[in-house]
Amino acid sequence: MLCDRCGQRQATVHLTEITNGHKNETHLCQVCANEIQPQGFGLAPQLNLHHFLAGLLNHELGGAGFGQQPAAAGGDKCTSCGMAEGQIMKHGLLGCGDCYTHFEEKMQPLLRRIHGNTRHTGKVPGRTGGRARLVKEIEKLKGQLKEAVSREEFERAAQLRDAIRDLEKSLEEGGEA
Repeated sequence: MLCDRCGQRQATVHLTEITNGHKNETHLCQVCANEIQPQGFGLAPQLNLHHFLAGLLNHELGGAGFGQQPAAAGGDKCTSCGMAEGQIMKHGLLGCGDCYTHFEEKMQPLLRRIHGNTRHTGKVPGRTGGRARLVKEIEKLKGQLKEAVSREEFERAAQLRDAIRDLEKSLEEGGEA
C-alpha cells in the first residue's frame, strides 16, 4: 500500500480516526509521518511526569526553593552523585537517594504541595489489613495520649488510655475493632 500523502513510498504508519461514527483511515510513509508529527495527528500530547515535576520545580517554586538560580547555572550540587540543582529543575529527576537529604529544604514545600504531607504513611487495603489498621490506630492514639499528658489534660488522657487498652485487647484476640 502506498502513502496517501505522497503516493510514492510504502505506507508504514496507519491511522484510524472515528468521528461521530464516521471512520477515516490514513496510511502514511515514514517520511510523511515525520513531517506531519510536529503538527500532531490530532492526538493530545502525552503527559510526561518528569517534565511535569521539572516544571513544578522550576516555575511554581521559583522564589521559594528550587529555581533561585537559572537552570544553566547549575546551582547547588549533591555531595554523593554530583547532581546539580539546575539538572533537577530541567529533568524533574533526582540523581540518588542522598539528593532527598541534600536538597531536603528545597524539596519540602514541593512534596507537601504534591502529596499533602512530607512523610509517607502508606495505605492499607480496605478488605485486608484489619490488624495493620488497628496497629496504626493504636500508634495514633498513643501520640495523642502523649500530647494530652504534656498539656495536663488528664481526663482526655484517661479516655485515650482506655481506648488504647480496648484496641490492644482486640489486637491480642486477633479480631478487628
